[in-house]
Amino acid sequence: MRHIAIIGSGPAGYYSAEAAQRKFGDDVAVDIIDRLPVPFGLIRTGVAPDHQSIKAVSRRYEKTNLGDNVRFVGNVTVGQDITVSELQDLYDAVVLATGAPHDRELDIPGSDLPGVIGSAAFVGWYNGHPDFRDLDPPLDARSVAIIGNGNVALDVARILAKTEDEFVGSDIVGHALDALKSSKVEKITFLGRRGPHQIAMTPKELGELALLERARPVVEAEDFPDSGDDAMLEPGMRKSVTHLRNFQIAAADARHKPIEIIFDFFAMPVEVQGEGKVERLMVERTELDQNLRSIGTGERYALDCQMVISCIGYRTPPIEGVPYEHGRGRFANSDGRILPGLYCVGWAKRGPSGTIGTNKPDGFAVVDKIEEDIGASSRKAGRPGLDALLAERGVEAVTFRDWKKIEEAEIARARDGSPREKFTDIAEMIAARKT
Repeated sequence: MRHIAIIGSGPAGYYSAEAAQRKFGDDVAVDIIDRLPVPFGLIRTGVAPDHQSIKAVSRRYEKTNLGDNVRFVGNVTVGQDITVSELQDLYDAVVLATGAPHDRELDIPGSDLPGVIGSAAFVGWYNGHPDFRDLDPPLDARSVAIIGNGNVALDVARILAKTEDEFVGSDIVGHALDALKSSKVEKITFLGRRGPHQIAMTPKELGELALLERARPVVEAEDFPDSGDDAMLEPGMRKSVTHLRNFQIAAADARHKPIEIIFDFFAMPVEVQGEGKVERLMVERTELDQNLRSIGTGERYALDCQMVISCIGYRTPPIEGVPYEHGRGRFANSDGRILPGLYCVGWAKRGPSGTIGTNKPDGFAVVDKIEEDIGASSRKAGRPGLDALLAERGVEAVTFRDWKKIEEAEIARARDGSPREKFTDIAEMIAARKT
């Protein structure tokens, strides 16, 4: 019997577990360990609450958990309740699927002022992550600057701009919805160092901006290259740029909508300013060099704003004893191998790039490596050894059956039109599994 521990219950973790089931059949026991009492990682707390079709992938992961040889071990913190080296002693293979839950640092003066928020924190707040339930973003802000030109930036802007009725069918948590009802936001500005041809926004998500009831996207015509240059783009990027061009054309017809969502291209934030809180963002104009890298021009201007949300990427937190690449914000690895018996997948392996589906080949590839490395049999303790160690330390793990009880309670307490009302407190989650 092979024993595999997977740390992290998001997509990368579950695809790895599914791959182990397919590869080894009944000759494997997989434990998916997570510090939260609830599974599915960024599917639960990262994917936008109004994107329920994307969240539906969790049903696939649930099927993986229904097999006898895969179990969820929630409410167990690696590095606190048990170490990676202890897991290596217990399991033939330990797979780090921790994702990249921490924000990349916004390394400019004034970034520590109240009102500067990382996207991990803001997204976690409206998605009900226990770490960010008390964030209290300054929604009395009239103007918000969003640094970044990717899909997370789009999610943040869309959530800020939506009406209460537009959240019907979503699972945005109640505390966020209540706060957003009284939001004073009138202007949202995307800041991107490069131009329309270099955005990381995908067509579907970008097109949603045109459908918002009270918000209108605004793009300046002079920011675009010649329209003939669009033909050189790959198809997905070309569709995204077409959306941007259509926003510019349709702007005059949408003037009745009170919230502006402005695309400020060729703009590099250089300093956050304010007396005790965010009051403005100093921005430097950029241009592209021959390699399409942005370089500052020296021209600066002030953008009045009262909240800055940084959507510039994520990093994987280091774990004691595990080699780490600080420059890339990921574990040091060679195609998924870190050390003998220790592996990584997903963003923990690659850094914060790729979609949910990108994690599937990662999971299957790492299981192939495990098969190469550990052979066919094992004498390690595996699952019984973990249970004994946690019991000795008084750690009460949460099972997948417990999670289903928590989920039932969340569904039962949902407001009208919502699929669930998430618990945002770990103690409440633990209590709900006993009801």
